[in-house]
Amino acid sequence: MAKNLNFYPVILAGGRGTRFWPLSRRKLAKQLLALDGKQTMIQQTVARLLPMALAKKFWIITNEDLRLAILKQLPKLPKDQVLAEPVGRNTAPAIGLAAFLLLRENPDAVIGMFPSDHVIGDEERYRETLGRGIEIAASGPNILVLGIPPNRAETGYGYIEAEGGRTFAGEALRVRRFTEKPDAKKAAEFVAAGSYFWNSGIFLWSARTLTDALREHLPKTASLLEEIAATFGTRKFAATFRKLYPKCENISVDYAVLEPRSAKGEQAGNIFCLPADFGWNDLGSWTALHEHHTAKSNPPEGNLVAASGVCLMNARGNYIHSPGKFVAAVGVSDLVVVETADALLITTRQHAQDVGKVVKYLDEKKMHKLV
Repeated sequence: MAKNLNFYPVILAGGRGTRFWPLSRRKLAKQLLALDGKQTMIQQTVARLLPMALAKKFWIITNEDLRLAILKQLPKLPKDQVLAEPVGRNTAPAIGLAAFLLLRENPDAVIGMFPSDHVIGDEERYRETLGRGIEIAASGPNILVLGIPPNRAETGYGYIEAEGGRTFAGEALRVRRFTEKPDAKKAAEFVAAGSYFWNSGIFLWSARTLTDALREHLPKTASLLEEIAATFGTRKFAATFRKLYPKCENISVDYAVLEPRSAKGEQAGNIFCLPADFGWNDLGSWTALHEHHTAKSNPPEGNLVAASGVCLMNARGNYIHSPGKFVAAVGVSDLVVVETADALLITTRQHAQDVGKVVKYLDEKKMHKLV
């Protein structure tokens, strides 16, 4: 595949991955763990995009706790393009800063916004889909999101309602609206309707389109980001970044840009959903990781165990991570057990979504060594 010289992958890698505690920690978060193979999640993210863009075109937005580890894991990427936010400000300021920086570098830049911790089954189809999306994003003031056809009434994902009868470039569908994580009843209605897709969190837009949208819908933050970007490459950048970035609004790009744009209507909003079926999974919890691996390897009785030895008796559907120890599981089902040197997590697959609350508890109790 030929590399597109106007395509710039921007990878957002500042999250803490709290639902993967105790493996995921402040200085070694989920995206830096090898949860699906030998490469870490962020290494996989970069590797599957390298056929489409030069290494010098990549930008990563992260935080001070993770920056050095990311540089170590991705030594071929330009160091000054791995930016550490002084404080977390959600996705709108993060991707917005990249847009203002890239608009200065290349007025024809097309930005791909990528989470750093997703799994993609069919990478060839993934790149083909992105290629079509880049063409659409480059052709006008269009915002394009990759939509995953839902196979269940999932309440942990956002949904995109697409207008089935109107397409763009033959495949992309005009977006009617975005809905954040619905309840079970509403999710079931969405899946039954047949016109909804899961929001993958992967967006494509030109730098000009995104900066114009931010100026319109988030003017104060846009002005701050533009001022920060103007100092990039100079001695003033670090100080300006530290001073101005905390003043940006703490808001996701979904709320800052997508919602007001979609409110303009299908025609005026210029937001498109490109249906994408390439084995996507965001591995949002220990349960999701268990389901992902059992689908691939089909282990006996659905038990996944990482240990030096194991004895399973009348045990089913368990995820156990205890490297270096012998594990015996007797008469238990659907457990999640994860051991590290200083912590032990015991929950069920049903309640694994609540593991992030443990990290919140540890933060409140100032038990910093455990997070």
